[in-house]
Formats: sequence, C-alpha cells, structure tokens
Amino acid sequence: MNLKFKFVLVFALISITMFAQEKPTVNIGGALRFNYNHSSWKEGQKKRGGDFGFDVFRLNAKAAYKKLSLDAEYRLYASGFGGGMLKHGWVGYQLDESNNLQLGLTQVPFGMLPYNSNSFFFSMNYYVGLEDDYDMGIKYSHRKNNWEFDLAFFKNAEEMRFGSNTDTDPSRYAYDAGSITIDGVNSYRNKEVNQVNGRIGYNWGGQSVSHHLGASAQYGGLYNLDTEEMGNHSAFEGHYKLTLNKFGLKAGIAYYNYNSENPLEQGDDLVALTAYGAPYLIAAEACTYTIGASYTIPVDWQHISSFIVYNEFGMLDKSEASFEDAMMNVTGVMVSAGPIYTYIDYAMGKNQPWLSPEWTNGLGAGNPDAEWEARFNINIGYYF
Repeated sequence: MNLKFKFVLVFALISITMFAQEKPTVNIGGALRFNYNHSSWKEGQKKRGGDFGFDVFRLNAKAAYKKLSLDAEYRLYASGFGGGMLKHGWVGYQLDESNNLQLGLTQVPFGMLPYNSNSFFFSMNYYVGLEDDYDMGIKYSHRKNNWEFDLAFFKNAEEMRFGSNTDTDPSRYAYDAGSITIDGVNSYRNKEVNQVNGRIGYNWGGQSVSHHLGASAQYGGLYNLDTEEMGNHSAFEGHYKLTLNKFGLKAGIAYYNYNSENPLEQGDDLVALTAYGAPYLIAAEACTYTIGASYTIPVDWQHISSFIVYNEFGMLDKSEASFEDAMMNVTGVMVSAGPIYTYIDYAMGKNQPWLSPEWTNGLGAGNPDAEWEARFNINIGYYF
C-alpha cells in the first residue's frame, strides 16, 4: 500500500467518523394510561360502582444535535377532556455545562420543579396555574454547584388561535386565563401576555439528607378582549424540600393576584381559567398553602420494585372575605412495576372543582354549604 493511498484511506475514515458523530440523535417514547374513579357526589356513578376508561395516549420526542436539543410531548385525551393538545415543545441550546436556553412552549420556572407534589392530582397550585404550567417564550436556566437560576420571558400562554379577538383555546394541558360562558354570555375574556419569570433555588446536604430552598416571582399583562384594555397579574412563592433517606417532605406558600380590566358588570374579584376543554372561575387574589410527605418502600416482588406512599394537603385562602376557601387532601401510593406506574389515591376536596360538585364556582366564590367530598381514583399507565 503506497503512502498516497494510506493518506486517502485515513482521511476518508476520519471524515466518516466525524460525519457519524454529527448525526442528530432521536428518541421516541410515550405512554398509554387508563383511569378508574368513584366519586362520592356522583350518584349514578356510585350505583354503577365507579367508572373505568381511557385517560390519555401521549407521544414524546427528544432529539439532540451538537449543542442543540428538542423536547416535545403531544397528548391525546378523550374529547370530553379537551382532545389533542401539545403539553410542551421547545428547542434548546446548551451554552455550556451550566447554562441552557429553551425556546417554544416550555415549563414556566415557578415553584418547586418539576412538581410540587407526588400524587396523580398534583397540588392546589396546579389548579390556579402555578404548577407544571407551560407558556410560549424563551427561558434561560443556570445550574452550577448548589445553585439554580431561571429567568424567562413568555409572550403569551399556548396560542392556537391567532385572531384579533379570539378567546383562549380551552383544549390545553396547563391552566391559563381564558373565557367562560355564564348564563349564555361569554364572560371574563382575558389573555395572559408579556410575562416575566424569575426563580432561584439552593441545594445542600448529601445522599442521606438533602435540602432545597427556593423562591419565585412572575409578572405579566392581562389583556381583556371586551374592554381592549391591559390589566396585569403577578405571583410570588417560597418553597422547601427535604429528603431524609427514604422520607420526603415538600412545603410551599404562594400568593397570586389578577388585576383585570373586565367590563364593569363582571367586576374584578373573579377570573376565568381554562384547561382540558372546561373553564372555571377562581378568586382574583389568594394565597395557597401546600404540604406533602412521602416515604419510599423498595421491594422485590417479581415485577414490582417500589411503593411510594404519600399524603398531601393544599388550601386556597381567598382574599375576598365573602368567598369560601377551598381545600384538598390526597392520600395514596404510587406502585412501580417496570414500565407500569400505578397511582392509587383517595382524594378529598371541599370547593375543589375536580374533587367536589362545585365546578364553576368552587375556586371562585365557593359554596358556604359545601362539604368534604371524596374521589377514589386509580390511574394505570404503561410508559415506553
């Protein structure tokens, strides 16, 4: 083999290797989930012994190319729960080992991440748009040593309708300001715009005992489609997380305020939020208090690898004195069996839309005669 041929062969091998390394990587996953529930306030369902049916089918796509990345999740619910919706979808750029940018429908950096809860039902924060929320914008994240910093700007919430005066589409995963029909009239027609978020967190401890302390703030515009005037909304939060061997504790306090420019006859003490195809009203100003404890029990029972038992309590403390506060408590266990995860929950609620008959006004004015109701729920999912 002559020298020239050797040089060409080596050059070709190097080129092939470099080209192979530059190919993007793509991973596709998803889940199929079914749900059983038995609710104390649904007489027909109680007579049937509860209902068991389809919950969601979802597809996840993750891709990477050099410093670029993509993460997207599309969910298909039953039509009664909003049908198809993009949960999140963003393109990322890794500036270096500690700093990252995300552009698109990305998680709002507010509160304890990724969740303020352990159960299938999340915490009270989720139902007022302060947990696992996703909006359209750009986010900068910093993770180094013990510190976490996030700064983001969101042009608006998920936008599927681009008309001049179109309402927020209710077929969405996360709760955002929207519209609601009351007595045949489309009311409280607000949209979240131009929102700024900041979050800071600090971690310390070791493998046996670790702590996390954090705080968040957000501020943005609230545009009313009827008055065509701009109000504003804001929220502040502090949280703490403890991990002590197999024991976990999460606690948080949050405050939010919607200063809307609604028509005079609608007032400004209520705002409509929407998700899963069905809006409801919430108090325009309130505090949330959440606390949850969990304990992991590792086992080796054929396919079952662990049980996580938990209890979580949440309260919506409304600022308007004439409004009735809302509460929820979830006791349950999450069972891990290979790719199958099962949540078994006994969830109780008072003036909580998903856990009582008070749908439209539960988180709004509330019902002074409301009683604690219960929902026994089993969610079974195969994740791939």
